Amino acid sequence: MTQEADRSPAQPSAGPRRTTGRPIRKPQGRPSLGGGAPAQDRELRAQGRETVRKLLDAGTIEFEERGFNGVRVDDVVRRAGISHGTFYLYFSNKEDLFKALLRDALHDMESVAGDFPVVTGDETGLAVLRQWVRKFFAAYAAHSTVLRTLSSANAPGELFGDGLRLFFSITEAMTTGMTAAAEAAGRHQEHAELTAFACLMMLERVNFVVTTEVQLPIDEMADRIAEIMFAAFGLTPA
Repeated sequence: MTQEADRSPAQPSAGPRRTTGRPIRKPQGRPSLGGGAPAQDRELRAQGRETVRKLLDAGTIEFEERGFNGVRVDDVVRRAGISHGTFYLYFSNKEDLFKALLRDALHDMESVAGDFPVVTGDETGLAVLRQWVRKFFAAYAAHSTVLRTLSSANAPGELFGDGLRLFFSITEAMTTGMTAAAEAAGRHQEHAELTAFACLMMLERVNFVVTTEVQLPIDEMADRIAEIMFAAFGLTPA
């Protein structure tokens, strides 16, 4: 029996679920499609990548509804309509599946960090900062299940460490982008790193909330946060 022929029909998962009522947006360009640890030493064909995609999509929904600690491999394969044996061709366990999803999140959020602009103290600077904050909102929404887990007590220690490294990377980019214009003009800002970290924590918490059940005006919130960040670094457009 082939790895694709031994699928069983998908059945509804048993047990209580937490549902947000918000559709999970699937990220594009997914590094995770190479699979987990069991698949790392082989190149997957189109059929294998499609199987991995189904497992990743099913895993995302299960982690969203049950939380990291509540998910079992049984839940994932039942939702995906794929056998246990096929699951273990691509992933070692649920932690391995989550790490694959984490690779997607880190890839996209690190791209967001790399795109942080040089923010000047004028209307143009505020405009580009607003654009970046909206980009952060979009990337967070695409990976909200993983990112909320990373920032919660449910994240295993090693994964929590990955989350911290991501936050520090964004903090560094934010510090540089928010102070570059001032430094070029000979104005040094004290404790810029702490200001950047505080702004990032505000940004992360708001995104944590808006990707759950709480309904907030996304664009308005993004613009308001950009304005707060702008003021926090002592920038005031004329």
